[in-house]
Amino acid sequence: MHDQAQALRHMVLNRDGPAARHTRIVTVTSGKGGVGKSNFSLNFALALQKRGYSVLLFDADIGMANIDVLLGIPTQYNLLHLLRREKTIWEIIQTGPHGLQFIGGGSGFKDLVRLSDDELEYFADQISRLHGEVDFLLFDTGAGLSKETVRFITAAQETIVVTTPEPTSITDAYALIKMVNTMGHQVDFRLIVNRVSDDREGQQTADNIRHVADKYLGIELPVLGFVPDDNHVTKAVKRQTALSVAFPDSAAVRGIDRIAAKFLSEETKEKEGDVRSFLQRMRRLWR
Repeated sequence: MHDQAQALRHMVLNRDGPAARHTRIVTVTSGKGGVGKSNFSLNFALALQKRGYSVLLFDADIGMANIDVLLGIPTQYNLLHLLRREKTIWEIIQTGPHGLQFIGGGSGFKDLVRLSDDELEYFADQISRLHGEVDFLLFDTGAGLSKETVRFITAAQETIVVTTPEPTSITDAYALIKMVNTMGHQVDFRLIVNRVSDDREGQQTADNIRHVADKYLGIELPVLGFVPDDNHVTKAVKRQTALSVAFPDSAAVRGIDRIAAKFLSEETKEKEGDVRSFLQRMRRLWR
């Protein structure tokens, strides 16, 4: 851990001039639990990493943080240590497979909404040090309509919604999108349909949600792709190994790889989407 923190600080001190790269802030969320959101987040991050991008995966699932469990890597330090000022942002970052960096949520996220102005400024200062140090800061949020999840979604402004073909999952995904939209926030939503029997089922599910979102909310909901239902996912969870590491040629991994390729190929809108603007919005939303 000490060597890793030293290396990350070295990167900051030796960067020439302003941050050389733009850090995109992306949240991954779902309308309900049990749709495979965290598994998708983890393997999506690894797919981006495999393509040469630097990713920091932030486990922001309040009360249900489990990225460390999926990886089989006990979280030595988490956000709570940062909020208590016991550790710096660099010291709570851990390294997973293929060099993937991640931060375990632990119970710390429960304390975010109760931060004083001074504590919020400290947290923001620590997070701002990531600006330009990674290509993607990926937040795996909690499922459902909690205030904390909505705050992360609206602060990041680039959100991937994971659903499945199950009617309750579809309904809850739409409800989440509707809630954020009716609050007046302009968020770029994109859709993933997980656990599909085939592409036809995935397309039908996506078309149903897109049609309702267009008709009643007046918003376009692009689809990034579909992930096949795959029993290798359960096997990887039991092994506490990332799916793309345990079964790199599995159907689900191939689906996530296609999604990552499409995600990277799409043009993104020029907007305030870096770490600094994320923190500005976060300050407003958490006061």
